[in-house]
Amino acid sequence: DADPVNKIGYLPHGIMQSNSDMELKPLWVTKGPNLEETVQCHQNLLAISVGIKQKKTVDSIIRKLFYSTMMEMSMGGTISHGVKGSSILPLLTKQNGEFLAFPAFFKWFAKRFLHPDVVSIYDYIFLWDEDLGVDNFHPARYIEIVKSEGLEISQPALDPYLSEIHHRITVRRKKGKVHRRVYDNRAGGDCSSTSDKPPCAGWVEGMAPVFSRSAWRCAWNLIQNDLIHGWGIDMKLGYCAQGDRTKKVGVVDDEYIVHQGIQTLGGPSTEMVRRQARVELQNFQERWNRAVREDESWIDPFHPNPTTRAQNDANEFGPVLSLD
Repeated sequence: DADPVNKIGYLPHGIMQSNSDMELKPLWVTKGPNLEETVQCHQNLLAISVGIKQKKTVDSIIRKLFYSTMMEMSMGGTISHGVKGSSILPLLTKQNGEFLAFPAFFKWFAKRFLHPDVVSIYDYIFLWDEDLGVDNFHPARYIEIVKSEGLEISQPALDPYLSEIHHRITVRRKKGKVHRRVYDNRAGGDCSSTSDKPPCAGWVEGMAPVFSRSAWRCAWNLIQNDLIHGWGIDMKLGYCAQGDRTKKVGVVDDEYIVHQGIQTLGGPSTEMVRRQARVELQNFQERWNRAVREDESWIDPFHPNPTTRAQNDANEFGPVLSLD
């Protein structure tokens, strides 16, 4: 008898497909007798939050990354792509990749629409904000560097002169392809030569992360279904690096972007939004600490003594400087 764990209803095993994708399919075959011959397989997925006021910037990002025409989704949910007022899932497929747009509360949408089984065909997942300048960014070269450096979680470095900077580790360095840590002992900084915790090492910021397929499967599970702002998650992404976070997480200097720092959430209600985000950060901290206590088999791989089950220091979450 077949393993009952793998049985779904009375379906024969061979007919079941556990994965899906974001690929658009033709309504009829145009070449050859097999549908597969007409369908392109894309290697990377761009998922981006879109505010209507940033549609020109979003257009530039999409054209630069995937040479596609623009598709936009406003904060209010209006989608424009050829057919005005269309209410379909905002999705655009082109030759070199795929584009998926979300409105506000980006992590809320990522949790619901980017399940690892749905995006498992893609090698890399770009989860980007819409306020990014990409004039100096070349996606093919970026992926080449990420692969050669063995990075599972990465981000492009930020132009130090034109970007809004929240953390020093994201600033572009002129020498070298990639950096994985920062040394900053100035006021408010505690990144000495012995510091190996986020945001000094093994860390990327939430505005432009790029995940490998395996890293995204882990990160998706880390995102909390009910915490829509996602504050605190970035400090724990190193646990999804498929190994040593000080080696598998990095900032790519050769390919850099501009973070414009345009506030897209809040408006007149900015303070209430921030208050809610801080509450969610505290909730996430408490959930992490509770999970560590309750999982007796869990050992922190990054603790100085990995055989010791130590409570994570809440300070590792660090100060929160960004609204998004």
